Amino acid sequence: MDNKMPNQVGWGERVAYAMSDFGCNTIFQIVGTYFLVFCTDTLGVAAAAVTGLFAITAIIDSIDGVIWGQFIDRTHTKWGKSRPYWLWFAIPFAVFCVMAFTAPPLSETGKVVWIYIAYIGAKVLYSGINIPVTSILPALTSNPQERVTLSTVRQFFGNMGAAIFLPLTLPAVGLIAGIFDKGAKDPPTSATGWFIWAVILGVITAACLLVAFAGTRERVVTKDSNRAVPMRESVKALKGNYPWAIIIFINFIYWGGFAVRSSSLPYYFKYVLHNEALGSLVLAGTVITLASTAMVPFVARRLGKRNTMLLGMVGTALSQLVLYLADIMNGNVAIILTGIVLYFISYGLTGALIAVMLSDAVDFGEWKNGVRAEGFVTSFSSFSAKLGMGIGGMVLADVLAAGGYAASSDGTQTASALNAIRMGFIWIPFIGYAASAVALLFNNIDKLEPKMVADLTAKHEREAAEVADAEA
Repeated sequence: MDNKMPNQVGWGERVAYAMSDFGCNTIFQIVGTYFLVFCTDTLGVAAAAVTGLFAITAIIDSIDGVIWGQFIDRTHTKWGKSRPYWLWFAIPFAVFCVMAFTAPPLSETGKVVWIYIAYIGAKVLYSGINIPVTSILPALTSNPQERVTLSTVRQFFGNMGAAIFLPLTLPAVGLIAGIFDKGAKDPPTSATGWFIWAVILGVITAACLLVAFAGTRERVVTKDSNRAVPMRESVKALKGNYPWAIIIFINFIYWGGFAVRSSSLPYYFKYVLHNEALGSLVLAGTVITLASTAMVPFVARRLGKRNTMLLGMVGTALSQLVLYLADIMNGNVAIILTGIVLYFISYGLTGALIAVMLSDAVDFGEWKNGVRAEGFVTSFSSFSAKLGMGIGGMVLADVLAAGGYAASSDGTQTASALNAIRMGFIWIPFIGYAASAVALLFNNIDKLEPKMVADLTAKHEREAAEVADAEA
């Protein structure tokens, strides 16, 4: 691999690019972690009623990502193909996320309709602002090592957003409730507290996405950059593109397990361990991910991208077994914290490289099939991740309903409900993480990369010369 290619991207632009993920995670991690518990414990909606929402969302997720990808490939503006979506949809996305944590004075049926509109709108618009985060990466630089650096900085800031705001959420909701909703019996479930906190996060999210728009530039120009790539050509980029197929499967199964774990975490610490404060401390452990994410470029240089990502996936699977050990030891706090630390270290090694390997799949599609379709190829990342998270949420809601879960202000649940919560927090994520590690073993893109990069660099230079001659 030629690591001496020009960097092409300065630190100001790296940080601006990273603000896209910081903005996304500022509020959408809160949606992923607390939306279900907000519906059941604040709105008073039955878990079974939310199951249908997750099922419908999973269906929508199966098509909206591809549609957004086609929009991107057909976009041709002075700002490029991907950047404009942060400008156009930053504020609408933030509004729908705030709606997801709003408790309108409606009947139970009205509340169900409300959360359907809010959650589906937030998920669809999340694709609109998140797919460009991945699709723009191949256009920011053609240097493979710089892509790792960019993705690592982006993931670092994304994890930082989660590290800051996830552990702050319940205390912040309770604090806000203490000021503006003093009659709340259980401050962390206060509708007023949730709404004001969501507004604060929504403002931060929109501002970050606008900074990302203003501070980045699409500089890798090919013959496909200045034209709308039709669907029939975009599909050709997937022909024989096995690196793409593998990473899309991983995206589905890994993030499905992640969603189940995140959504069941508040239930586990509230009802199984009766220690919500420890749950907030565990969420604060996201800061550990910052350190492991920062190490990704250095580890990847030595082990390669695939093996670095594999190390992270194996670690996340093992962390779930450590949590099981703690569970059978009556919630041993020291072992729980050990499992959590292992999880966050391993997660940091994984998240940053998914976008890089999708960029490799874009290059592979152009190398093998002559078609560069960043939007279409990378849109399946959002599709598969959201489909996995949607199905994961549906599975968790079904498991809780089957276990007889019902919101309880005194922190008690039946034995079957507690076992359902354990299944969601420990075993379903373990299956997702382990299956992802097995799938990744079949990806050998690191071995192909030197020749692929050299061939594409020569191709892009020829195309640039042809464009210059045509304009002369």
